[in-house]
Amino acid sequence: MLTDKLKQIIRQSYKAIGDNLDNFNPRQQQTFLIAEITKTLAGEYSKDRKIITIEAGTGTGKSLAYSLGTIPLAIAQDKKICISTATVALQEQLVDKDLPFLKKHSGLNFDFTLVKGRQRYVCRQKLTQAVTTDSNQAGFTFAEKPSSSDIRALNEMHKALNDGTWLGDIDSWKSTLPAHLWSQIQSDKHSCLKHLSEHTHCPFHKARDTMDQAHVLVVNHSLLLADLELGGGRILSEPDETFYIIDEAHHLPKVTRDFSSANISLKGSIEWLTKLRETGDKMSSLIKSQHAISPALKLGDDSQDLLIEIQKVLTFIENNAPVYFEQSKDNASAYSANKSQQSDAIYRFENGIIPKTLKNWSEDIHTLAKKCLTQINKLYNALVESVKDGDTQMYAAESLLSEAGFMIQRLENLIALWQMYAKTDNQKSAPMARWLEKTTPKRLGKNYDYKLSASPIDVGFTLENMLWSKCAGAVLCSATLLALNSFEHFIFQAGLKANDGSQYQHVNSPFNYQQNAQLVIAKMDNEPSSIEFTDELIKKLPKYLNQGNASLVLFSSYWQMEKVAESLRDQFKIAVQGEHSRQYIIENHKKLCDKNKTSIIFGTQSFAEGLDLPGDYLTNLIITKLPFSVPTSPVDQAQAEYVTSQGGNPFMSLSVPETSKKLVQACGRLLRNEKDEGVVTLMDKRVITKRYGKQLLDSLPPFERVIES
Repeated sequence: MLTDKLKQIIRQSYKAIGDNLDNFNPRQQQTFLIAEITKTLAGEYSKDRKIITIEAGTGTGKSLAYSLGTIPLAIAQDKKICISTATVALQEQLVDKDLPFLKKHSGLNFDFTLVKGRQRYVCRQKLTQAVTTDSNQAGFTFAEKPSSSDIRALNEMHKALNDGTWLGDIDSWKSTLPAHLWSQIQSDKHSCLKHLSEHTHCPFHKARDTMDQAHVLVVNHSLLLADLELGGGRILSEPDETFYIIDEAHHLPKVTRDFSSANISLKGSIEWLTKLRETGDKMSSLIKSQHAISPALKLGDDSQDLLIEIQKVLTFIENNAPVYFEQSKDNASAYSANKSQQSDAIYRFENGIIPKTLKNWSEDIHTLAKKCLTQINKLYNALVESVKDGDTQMYAAESLLSEAGFMIQRLENLIALWQMYAKTDNQKSAPMARWLEKTTPKRLGKNYDYKLSASPIDVGFTLENMLWSKCAGAVLCSATLLALNSFEHFIFQAGLKANDGSQYQHVNSPFNYQQNAQLVIAKMDNEPSSIEFTDELIKKLPKYLNQGNASLVLFSSYWQMEKVAESLRDQFKIAVQGEHSRQYIIENHKKLCDKNKTSIIFGTQSFAEGLDLPGDYLTNLIITKLPFSVPTSPVDQAQAEYVTSQGGNPFMSLSVPETSKKLVQACGRLLRNEKDEGVVTLMDKRVITKRYGKQLLDSLPPFERVIES
């Protein structure tokens, strides 16, 4: 329960913050949130379910609210706080601005740190070997000879790490590193060993040392899930000793789903598995013990059996390829647009049911892969002990440990995928989505391969099992959690419950929407599905572009955006997403606005979230089409299929609620501060003509509405 002393500390901290903020006015919404968060975590509503979900409109100051609502209580109860976000921008805001200001002016004595995943840090040993021309490790790790630019970058990083001008994390490196290059030198749990003296000064371990002293840990959703999957407390603090703040919580279900998925390429797997026996033999010969002989022999036999079984799967799929990949390639192209491999075709197994033959092989492969993992782990641990005991020199073992780590990681991934293929789905819950792709690796220019993938459809049970049932308390917040003015959709997605003591609060923005902004429903003759819709956009957009100097026009497809831009560029100067970097477009836009010049940005859905253009940087927001998304990914298609099989309507139960959230996010780009003004124009007549249109409009902020006739 809350003590009077703790209440007084929170009040004094809030007052001290206000005294040090220019033009600060205590906000009723903010003080309400602080109180509700603290009371929930203190157990005043429920002693067993200390969870509160909050939709806080723009301008409510939710980061200050959840910080003051948790930090004093956590200090009093000797708990850790883990703030998890979905974007780097919010992490940087918390670590560089919000938390330092709070610590300086609130009177609260606490420490905080940004915690990144191991793979965000370079492995000092890998980097050193990569810049050594005669390194065996470089020859093993790199799939192809590094380019001259790769070699220059590696040498620059090595020098900067050694002279202390670089901390060793990818985020602080001066330029963008190619993914294929970073993957060869990043830290991993198998090759970066703190208990070996040579690794005590690795960037990752130095960063982890600061974490133990901090009261507040700032992480991203992926790192949070990585810790929870290990049981909690392996990377971060123990769940039952931690208050979790899940900011940008609307991303959590999808991130969880992506994190819980697995995929492998068949030919790629065969390629590295052919080296597994050799790796085991080399480890056995280096370990001066008879105990290493048996695991190496077993690894050789099991890896050979594993190769035979995977080859059976490859032959089976190649023989059935004409049947599996007859369907249109349109979905494959859309699905792989932002992936490192081009999907030439995708086949999704209906209702997640795979052929019996493939299921039987999956069970065998899963069993054999686990046996291989057991044996190579025995060899790996024996080699580590041999180094610690002084029987094997570190210089001789390091590259082999890294090579074994490479194999262990891939075996773990192999096991995860084949376990999901071997599993028999529970008929009382949603099935697993399972699919295969015919792919062509873009960068390497190899021949085609086949990629097998699997993913859960619903992850609510996963979150309940790993997080909600174990944590000391949790605060979930976002500006967009409601869908059609209800928490119901999010509650289902996140595995929460409505009647177990969990709290739900919706706090409106303090902005005066009626006075400061208009929502104009444009008079359109055609619906977006009409072939004449794009021509109508080209004809009518100029009128709306002339409503303000700073415009953002949001499209639902790249091709439509590019066609409209091409047609209007003789009348307007337009910055189009994809033609320059996002950062360049925004910076140039602000420069033009500062000079009172007209600036127009054309963007897609990624510009509808997380884009902050306050004041005169955005006064004219135009949404060309309701942000319905076509279920092109196999997981989305499987989810829609499951809803239909249960007698539901996937459009109304999935598409409309998701569109509601996206539309709210898009409209949220306009007013970022209390004094901002502007116009939102929606050029989609379906909000007037369709029965779901009223629901979508009613979920938006209370703008002054103008319906053109």
